[in-house]
Order: sequence, then C-alpha cells, then structure tokens
Amino acid sequence: MPDPASRPGLLDRRLLFVSGKGGVGKTSIASALGMLATQLGKRTLVCETDSKGNLADFYSSPPLRYEPTEVQAGLFAMTMETESSLKEYLALQLHLPLLSRIGPIAKTFDFVATAAPGVKEILTVGKFAWEVRERHYDLVVVDASATGHVVGQLAAPVALGELVRVGLVRQQTQWMHDLMRDPATTGLVVVATPEEMPVTETIELLDRVEHETDIDVACVIANRVLPELFSRPEEELFGKLKAPGARAALRAAVDAAGGAGGAGGAGGGTVLGEGTDLVLDAAELAVSLRRNRAEHLDRLRAALPPGLPLLNVPYLFTRSHGVRTTRQVAEYLGQELF
Repeated sequence: MPDPASRPGLLDRRLLFVSGKGGVGKTSIASALGMLATQLGKRTLVCETDSKGNLADFYSSPPLRYEPTEVQAGLFAMTMETESSLKEYLALQLHLPLLSRIGPIAKTFDFVATAAPGVKEILTVGKFAWEVRERHYDLVVVDASATGHVVGQLAAPVALGELVRVGLVRQQTQWMHDLMRDPATTGLVVVATPEEMPVTETIELLDRVEHETDIDVACVIANRVLPELFSRPEEELFGKLKAPGARAALRAAVDAAGGAGGAGGAGGGTVLGEGTDLVLDAAELAVSLRRNRAEHLDRLRAALPPGLPLLNVPYLFTRSHGVRTTRQVAEYLGQELF
C-alpha cells in the first residue's frame, strides 16, 4: 500500500474498479464517480461488467451496448460483452477481420476458458486496460463484479501469466499486470453500507485484495449513511418523554392547545394529542437506526489500514435511479473528495 502522504488522488488515477457486496449501491457510486470526473473536465468511460446490469438507468439513457455511448458531453458508458471483446482482441492483436460472428473460434474460446480459468476475465479486464493504455479516455470507471468474484477478476493477468510463460498471451498479460499494479494508474474502490454483512464482507475483501492481488485500494465508500437528525440533548429529551407519565402529560397539553385554538374543529385536539405518540415513536426509531448503523461504521473505520480514505455518502431516501439521483451522489462525493 502506498505511503498515505504520496497516495494519488482518487480521480487522478486513470482506471478505477468499483466493487462491493450486492445491493450496497456500487453501480450508483460508479456512475456518480464517472459524472463527477466529467464535471472536472475529464473525458470518462463508465463500464458495467454485467451485461444484465442497469447502468443505463443511472444516466437515464437507452440500453447500453459494447460500443460506448455518449450519455452526456464527455461522459461515455458501455456494457461488457465477452464475444465482442474477443472479436476486438483478434482484430487488434492477430489482425483478423471483425467478423459478424466468430463461430468456431468462439466455441474454441469457450473450451479454452473452461480449461484455463482467467481467460474470460482477461478479456474483460484487458478491454478496460487497453482503453487506458491507448489513452482514449482520461478515466475509465468499471462497475466490477461483487465481492465474491472481483478478486479473481483483478488477479486474472497474474494467474494467466503464470500459466502461460511465453508467446503473445504472456506479452499481453505482462503489460496488463504492469498497468494494474501501478497505484498511480489503477485503484479499487470498495463500497459498503453501514450494516453487519456488508461491513464484514468489505473487511474480508480488503484482506483478500492485499494478499491475492497487486491492486491498490484507493478508498472505501460508506453508502447510505443515515444523517444525525437530533443532537444528544434532544435524544435525552425524547427519552424522558417516553416515560408513561410524561407522554400522557404531553398528550394532554397538546389536546388542550389544539382545543383552545380550535384546530381541526370538534375533536381536533384529541387527534393532535394522539399524533404526539407517532412523533415520539418515529424519533425513537430514527435514533435507534442511526446508533445501530454508527456502530457498524465505527467497526469498518477501525478495520481500515492506516491512511486508507473512508468517504461517506448519505442516505438519499429516494427510489429512483435516474440521472438526478446520480448527480446528487456525485455532488456528495465531490464534497468528500474536495
């Protein structure tokens, strides 16, 4: 791991892999990082490795293809297709024409990929590394595999290089390995939410990345962090109001105030008094959730290696995955980074 004092800035790198446990919002973070980089003037490509992913939703764009689509000025997005990557590789390295279908070659490839794990991962990682090597973009952001599979994806150039020690394949894996192990160029972003399982998987992933790959972890991002709605004195006040006598007195006071003001007409004061119970229950739930998540966030922070940045993105309380939400996440990330 680089010396914290010399650690490159997150968006100063040129290739970022974004991973995390399924459901923590890694696509949301990957799409927002791409948008933030574009706002800073970088020509950026965001790629999803799962062809069934929904990256397009985060940019409110039509379905993505292997060929990059410009979803905003200077911001491009694509989805990974292994066969298309193989065709491109054959055209670039072996000077074979771009056939509409590669038929027997594809069948042979599937056989080789099954016999030699890492071949398919090489085509995935190699595509992104190639875009960086050729400087087609200032930054390539990869919405990578989830925690259970990303280590194999990142370690593929080394694994295949050890299997094949001579020839063209060896040459290709070597430059990929050199590019990916350079912390000034490549970094891994790990996304977690402040919950028990995502934090546990994040800690385990960080350990595996350190011992099984040469990839530098650029930062950890805690997503969906609940805001602190109440101060400590306010929390203590809510605690006192939960006592049966205090709750009844508050309800009666609100009823009296509502009746005196004529709010809601006849019986309006009673409705207001009953509403105090809902307010107190909601406040208690908010405090409880915040404290519970804060404990998991503290555990994550304590487990991080010294100097590894931990960025926080708040819970946005929205169901949409459109460009507006992506822009909000990008804004929060920008506040954390700058």
